[in-house]
Order: sequence, then structure tokens, then C-alpha cells
Amino acid sequence: MKKLILLMLLCFSANTIYSQANYESIFSEKLGEDRQLKILLPRGYSDDDNKKYPLIIVMDGDYLFEAVAGNVDYYSYWEDIPEAIVVGIKQADKRFDDCMYSEQNSLPIETGAAFFEFVGMELIPYLNKSYKTENFRVAVGHGETANFINYYLLKDVPLFQAYITISPDLAPNMNEYLAERFGKLENKIFYYLATSTNDVGSIKEGTEALNKSLTGLDNKNLLYNFDTFEGPSHYALPAHAIPKALESIFFVFQPISKKEYTESILKLDSSPVEYLQEKYTTIKDLFGIDKKILVNDFRAIEAAIKKKEQWDYFEELGKIARKEYPDTLLGHYYLAQFYEQTGEPKKAMKTYRSAYILEEIGGITKDLMLEKADEIKADFGY
Repeated sequence: MKKLILLMLLCFSANTIYSQANYESIFSEKLGEDRQLKILLPRGYSDDDNKKYPLIIVMDGDYLFEAVAGNVDYYSYWEDIPEAIVVGIKQADKRFDDCMYSEQNSLPIETGAAFFEFVGMELIPYLNKSYKTENFRVAVGHGETANFINYYLLKDVPLFQAYITISPDLAPNMNEYLAERFGKLENKIFYYLATSTNDVGSIKEGTEALNKSLTGLDNKNLLYNFDTFEGPSHYALPAHAIPKALESIFFVFQPISKKEYTESILKLDSSPVEYLQEKYTTIKDLFGIDKKILVNDFRAIEAAIKKKEQWDYFEELGKIARKEYPDTLLGHYYLAQFYEQTGEPKKAMKTYRSAYILEEIGGITKDLMLEKADEIKADFGY
């Protein structure tokens, strides 16, 4: 019964995404034919603002597009990943030709080389011209196409910054190529690899061998994650792997979790406020997105300051909060706590009271601010 309900939900989600997708045709001189695309734009997409979006290119768009687009739409709704433009390339009757490689050196030849150039020299420029794209790009592939997207890594400047390779049917020399390439990376690359206990035997073996090679590399620019799922077949695996892949690639974009709080922030020897600033600087550097600091993340840093009684950090946190949320109580609340905990109760009382005209936010209310001020007045007789 549970499986039936899950199947119905998945079908409903797929149909919803399907109905929202745009369908376009692009003529390729490299391929000498039109190619059909499925495109899902973010919910808030508009030509009237300056916002840009990461670009996710999905091979095997005939069946893989809906799985990727649905997960991107869901995770971005909850701000666990950025909103993104998802583009699926339909390959149903062209898959073998598109993925053709040489038996001698495992590199694309003939129709495979043409498709390689189509994506890099025609499709990406077309999408950059037609839509508001960021420079951060993700490639998604399954089986033969999971092998194919690796070729873009072999370029001096990789076309994509993140790769989701699900159950890759690897070319003979691919393991060697990737191990060598990843050992020399000079810029950060996200690489997600997945197989399952019920995957095709030869594919599972090749994937595990690749994982062994990559696990042994020592390059901080390689941001690598690997999963072996228990149970799914080769064809069911994408439904399990895609959510995990998106979570791993966009981990830093997510709100501070309990795990991040306990395992990273509470163990800091340095300032938790600097940690917060560096988190959002990293989001900007990696994804090109100026993300506003979440109130949830301010509250997490606040909790860490209180837990470790590092009261001086409230001053800097308050200044940042006033900049991010100038019309709210947040910044004044932290500055008042700084004054209160560092021996300046009169300043604290005035700061609590002066914020009365500002907007409430994140559980910080006007009544709370006045209560804090009244407590100080009662304690010190002001």
C-alpha cells in the first residue's frame, strides 16, 4: 500500500513538472539537425530583475528531466538549494550516437564528438543568451550519459562545475583519465558518484573501482561524494541518487543544521560570526549568488555565543544583522545583549527600548525587548 501511494505521488509530481516545462527546439550545425529541449524555469523567474540562476543540464532528458526538475523545484522552495534553470536534452533515439567514443582511446569520435561540441559550443551559449544564467553549471547523466559528461572535465577549463554521475557505464580509460585530472584540479569541482547493490554487475564494478581511485586522491579542490544504495535497480537508481547529489553539491547553501551546529560551529576555536560570514562568502564564490543571511542562521550563531558565553561576538553579529535586516529588531537585539553582558546595562536598556518602532522577526518581539529593558531597570534601579 505504501509503495502504491508513493508511486501515485511521484506520478502526480512528474505530471505537474511536465505541464510546467517549456519545450524548445534548437538547430545544431554540429549535429546537422534540430534537438528538442525541456526547460523548467524557477517559480520566481522574471525578466524584470537582475537575478541570475545556476544552470543544470540533464542528459537523457526524455526520462531523467522530470526527476531532476522535481527535486530542484522542491529543494529550492525550502531554500536548501538555490533556484536553478533545468534543461533536459532529449536523446531517446540518438543516445548511442551521442555517446560514441573510440575503442582505442575512449574519447568521443564522429557523432559523439559532434554532440560534445553541440553542448559546449551551441547549447550553453544559446541558453546563456536566452535566459538569466549564472556561471555555475551542473551536468547530470545516467549510464552511458554519466560516462559522457566526464569528457567535459578533461578540458583545461571544465564546462561544468558540478557533475552528477549515476551508475556510469564507464569507457575503458575513463578511470585513469579522471584520476589524473582530479589530481591536478586548480579550481573547485563537485563530483557525485552513485551505484547500488542491484546495479548492472559490470557497471557496479567499474563504479566501485572509480570510487577507490578518487578516494585515494588528495586535492582540496575536489569536492567528492559517493553513495552505494541498498536495493534499487540500475533504472530505479536516479530517483534515489538525485536528491542526495543535490544535497551534497549545495550543502553550504543550506541553512545551518543541527549537525553543522554541533559538529562545526560549537567546536570552533575562532569566531562563530566569522564562520557565518565565510559561509555566505563561499556561497557567493562557488555559485555566484548573493544570498541574504537567513534569520535561522543568525539564531544558530546566537545560540553558539550563549552556549560558550562568548559575549563579545554579539557586537559584530548585531552590526551584520542591522545591515541585513535594517527595519527589524534583530540587530538591536544582539547589540543590546552585547551591552548587557559586557557591563553596560544602561546602554543595553536604551537599545532594547529604542528598537520598539522596528519590525518583529524570528521570534524576537517588541514585548520581549520591553521585558528585557524592564528587567534591567528593576535590577539597577534606573
